[in-house]
Amino acid sequence: MSRSELGAFLTARRADITPARANLPVTGYRRVPGLRREEVALLAGVSADYYVRLEQGRERTPSAQVLDALAAALRLDEDGRLHLFRLAGLGPRARAAAVADRVEPSLLALMDAWPHNPALVYNRAYDVLASNAIADALFQSWAHSRNLLHVVFTDPAARAFYRDWHDVARNSVAGFRLAHGAAPDDPRVRQVLGELQRQSPEFADLWARHDARGKALESKRFEHREVGPLTLTMQTFDVRAAPGQELVVYHAEPASPSSEALALLGSLAATARRES
Repeated sequence: MSRSELGAFLTARRADITPARANLPVTGYRRVPGLRREEVALLAGVSADYYVRLEQGRERTPSAQVLDALAAALRLDEDGRLHLFRLAGLGPRARAAAVADRVEPSLLALMDAWPHNPALVYNRAYDVLASNAIADALFQSWAHSRNLLHVVFTDPAARAFYRDWHDVARNSVAGFRLAHGAAPDDPRVRQVLGELQRQSPEFADLWARHDARGKALESKRFEHREVGPLTLTMQTFDVRAAPGQELVVYHAEPASPSSEALALLGSLAATARRES
């Protein structure tokens, strides 16, 4: 599996790099905007035949030096480089254990201590393992699913809820691709991948792009049915006690309309908690 995935990843990344971005002269007619195979080989310092064999899966033992050169030629960021090494069998893979689904009690207590900051923990399969009350209120009690990919791609309300749905969808698939590369044989990861490929043509199209990158500091815009528009900054942290789990915490700009809406959402969440 990893060898064909390696070739597909190289092909996809090559298609994304223009000659101008690679500081190469543009000569003659080009059928595609990306780099030709021989141009990648030139930039990486390998023979064109060797690079063709890599893309076709006929070369099975690229060295770390070759992978470093390819990462530089294809302008990969750190996440892309890590994914490349994993696909070539030279990067760390997750332990054989199934996707971790237990959240440490101390982390749960910490999340509950943030009544004004939506917080959740999810695993490599994008299953939400834990969430605090205000996160439950933000995501409308997870009425559709507690899997974030299903929320994005199979909930009919997602395109209204996520005001920048296309960006959210693209980033979600790229993050899942990176997680899949860490544990491609995990049963739950494979199950979610299969479900989304069958149920969502948009997911299948984005998956075929082979984008791989982790979550970083970013802003997300929501349209909540009870408190209206929200623009929240999202911070993501690896959970060191449980490899594969990530903690996501949202916050609003102080004294902003989103801060006021988030405070109202917190009040609604607290009221619902008292009444439950």
